[in-house]
Amino acid sequence: MTKLTGSERAIAVRALRHAIPYLRMFKDKVFVVKAGGNAFESPDSTRSLVEQLGVLHQLGIRVVLVHGGGPQQSELSQQLGLEPHFVDGRRVTDGDALRVASMVLSGEINARILAACRDLDVPAVGISGVDAGLVRASRRPPVERAGADPATVDYGFVGDIRRIEPMVIVRQLASGFVPVVSPLSADDDGVLLNINADTVAAEIACALGAEKLILVTGAPGILENVADPRSLISYIDREGLERMRDAGQLSDGMLPKVASMELALAGGVPRVHVISYASPDSLLLEIFTNEGTGTLVVDDIGQLRPAEQKA
Repeated sequence: MTKLTGSERAIAVRALRHAIPYLRMFKDKVFVVKAGGNAFESPDSTRSLVEQLGVLHQLGIRVVLVHGGGPQQSELSQQLGLEPHFVDGRRVTDGDALRVASMVLSGEINARILAACRDLDVPAVGISGVDAGLVRASRRPPVERAGADPATVDYGFVGDIRRIEPMVIVRQLASGFVPVVSPLSADDDGVLLNINADTVAAEIACALGAEKLILVTGAPGILENVADPRSLISYIDREGLERMRDAGQLSDGMLPKVASMELALAGGVPRVHVISYASPDSLLLEIFTNEGTGTLVVDDIGQLRPAEQKA
């Protein structure tokens, strides 16, 4: 055990005292954490996030991790001579892209997270939306894309969620496990479908009555100016998100995330957080300090507690 200096002990004690109200508030509550594939591009970043999830689990918070794998899918596609295709930040999935998604999401990424969990003694179980019918989905029909250049877009083997069957996750949480969820699902005929991981996380959070949905991204949070990382917005509500979208202040990559935030809030999730995996201990700091590290999103700013209205 590392011996602390007097000042280090004082800091540790203050931090514990400060965290006690949050520990009381969140014990036995469900947090759904969604992390994009960029959080798992290196062993160090994977370990850092899993360590923080393990702390939450040990503190009595029931944690569900939903992961993406976008960068890994794009990298493998290019290695196979396939060019990734996106429309409004959402991946188009043809037959080849679906095979890539299966290899990456339910294979490489899920296994990498579970291996880190084993190393850190986090009792994790890997599942996908296919398992026990967790995510009931149907293939998305071609859609009309609005805007200055309207067009019909066929997203291929992309699924739209019809409903969530949460009991498989409820049972795992009751047994003391941390579910690690890949966003692949299938339709009623067993055809595999690729579903946006942000959407899966939001729907699962709603179905579980989660206290929080936490989106772990490459960005520090929601930015007033996407080109300026110093323009971090500390807190915002649904009306504010709508204004930003109408003003064109949200990047293509953030648009699906904003849709999932709105979905979660409309479905009864009280708090949504957007944080960066690259900021040290960002998950723990966002949860256990008033200042946080990213952006807090609520249905209505008027619902914020005074301590949450951080500058």
